[in-house]
Amino acid sequence: MNAIAAPVSPFPLETTARDAQAAIRDEFAFFGDWSERYQYLIDLGRKLPDLPAEWKSEEHRLHGCQSMVWIVAEGDADRLDFHAISDSAIVSGLIYLALRVYSGRSAQEIVGTDADYIADIGLARHLSPTRSNGLAALLGFIRDRARTQL
Repeated sequence: MNAIAAPVSPFPLETTARDAQAAIRDEFAFFGDWSERYQYLIDLGRKLPDLPAEWKSEEHRLHGCQSMVWIVAEGDADRLDFHAISDSAIVSGLIYLALRVYSGRSAQEIVGTDADYIADIGLARHLSPTRSNGLAALLGFIRDRARTQL
């Protein structure tokens, strides 16, 4: 079986998960209302590299999301990289934020970092219940993968 080449990941952008969350807070504080923030989420989602077609399979599908989400984890305890994408523009933006915080980090840093940015930018109050459930499933997948590496 031939190995599938992983897309080039833009993550991590910041040195630590804490720095990534601070950058997200600062960026979202710039916008005056939630219509602008949703547009920014959509723009962020467009920055995600596409996944190889072979990864868009049931094996890599994240269950718990109303939208189609595919996620692949690679690496070990020292560095875990996550590749993910959705068929939904806003969900792809949510994925971008999660990967910005967690992808390219050690398993220890992932497990030790709560997703404070969600509450800090007011995201929890502005997501539909199905998107909130999907985001929880995404974050759960990332943390579970990290725990298995400890």
